[in-house]
Amino acid sequence: MARSGKVAVVGAGFYGSTTAQRLAEYDIFETVVLTDIVDGKAEGLALDLNQSRPVEGFETTVVGKTTDRDGSGYEVLAGAEIVIITAGLPRKPGMSRMDLIETNAKIVRQVAENVAKHAPEAVVIVVSNPLDEMTALAQLATGFPKNKVLGQAGILDTARFTNSVAEALSVPVSSVTTLTLGSHGDTMVPVPSASSVDGKPLSEVLPAEKIDELVTRTRNGGAEVVALLKTGSAYYAPSAAAARMAKAVHEDAGTVLPVCAWVDGEYGIEGVYLGVTAELGREGIRKVVERDLSDSELTELKAAAEAVRAKQADVQSL
Repeated sequence: MARSGKVAVVGAGFYGSTTAQRLAEYDIFETVVLTDIVDGKAEGLALDLNQSRPVEGFETTVVGKTTDRDGSGYEVLAGAEIVIITAGLPRKPGMSRMDLIETNAKIVRQVAENVAKHAPEAVVIVVSNPLDEMTALAQLATGFPKNKVLGQAGILDTARFTNSVAEALSVPVSSVTTLTLGSHGDTMVPVPSASSVDGKPLSEVLPAEKIDELVTRTRNGGAEVVALLKTGSAYYAPSAAAARMAKAVHEDAGTVLPVCAWVDGEYGIEGVYLGVTAELGREGIRKVVERDLSDSELTELKAAAEAVRAKQADVQSL
């Protein structure tokens, strides 16, 4: 198998380290870089991951590097085609994503500035919460073109919706298609009109009240996991989503995925980072792909845009 390129994951917590593992096991990159501010943590995890290569049968090399708030260590990002920013505090029970905004803004800004310095050609994928606001901040801090900075949320939220539908009907997840747009938060917009089971519209296989129940569960998907874990937040499904985005960028095949992207005219919405479907490639977002929405879904999407717009403006000063 031909391997090429370098992908970097900033932040070696559960989310970041699992993302690095998934990327390495794809076996399509020459190098996966993992960084963290905790001395030796990234190096230790990289060693552990490399020692799994004979078992799992992949040749991608994982490199770990300790970084510091003064910017030292970030030189390891040089030449990365993709940088995934997972750095930041996770939610605790009872916390909303917005509760993290000030703390994580400082972390994301510092990371983004170092990405711009050492990997100026990279596509940046943001996963730190609150997602939509941190994606906007990363773009401001890097100064990168908006198409080269995107956020991970839609794939994860859509996966949660899909899994809930499959569980409700006791069918394989492969038979279910769903879609989730909007913000990664209270104004998330699951899209039942674009959802189906074995090709049948969701409305034909589930009653309206059950669909509403699953929509609500999707919006609260992260909080449900946090409440059960009691310490920390989800990372298996989120890391799968982030790695899938990086794979789509690397493969440059124009894969269409639900992501947080800059919207400027699509759906009649101007100038905001928002969860939409988009075509991905080496340059990041090739184009936003508009989907047919019901009137109520479009109204919800526009409301989501307005809800995140003010907060995205606020991050400029954080």
